[in-house]
Amino acid sequence: MEYDFAAGEILLINKPLDWTSFDVVKKVRNTIRVKKVGHAGTLDPLASGLLILCTGKFTKRIDEIQAQEKEYTGTIRLGEITPSYDRETEVTETCDISHLTADEIKAEAQSFVGTIEQIPPIYSAVMVDGKRAYDLARKGKSAELKPRTITIKAFDVTAIEGAEIHFRVVCTKGTYIRSLAHDLGQKLGCGAHLSSLVRTRIGEYKLEDALTIEDIQEIRRKQLEANGSNS
Repeated sequence: MEYDFAAGEILLINKPLDWTSFDVVKKVRNTIRVKKVGHAGTLDPLASGLLILCTGKFTKRIDEIQAQEKEYTGTIRLGEITPSYDRETEVTETCDISHLTADEIKAEAQSFVGTIEQIPPIYSAVMVDGKRAYDLARKGKSAELKPRTITIKAFDVTAIEGAEIHFRVVCTKGTYIRSLAHDLGQKLGCGAHLSSLVRTRIGEYKLEDALTIEDIQEIRRKQLEANGSNS
């Protein structure tokens, strides 16, 4: 496949764990030597999977792509609460989960399916009085976050291994899977946090079709070789 990064491409990237979405944009921008590069939907550093980058004229489609439904797989750890609702912060509270049954867990997960109100995590990029919520959280300050209307189209528990719940979620734009994990723990009365997350789909774009950062570097290397240039 021939790529014209300057004119415009929609690039499906498999975001590595621990990279920010901007880290990926910066790396790709520096690799392909094109200034006009943006991503269509942030992935947290502790999440991996599909990140869509748009270059050139296709940056105009970022809002359209961001608006499409998302699909995720991952794990939720029951009985352990963290302030960030994921592994970014340490566990601050634990609870016994031995009384929970698989049927109870699956039933409570299904109770979230539909159009619901969800409060974003305090450790999020939501703006509160002109400041990022996570900046306030890291300084130990409290902030009141307003609930958002979202739609959970599917919340399937695919396996249960001890305290770890494996799941699949299909949802609309603006959904925080960390909040979903936290809220499930609250409903079960034991607390929970998101222990791993992979974005597998955005609209019709699938993770299985994504390139790695190394793939992009190799494509660019071959372009430069074909042009007889190393610049």
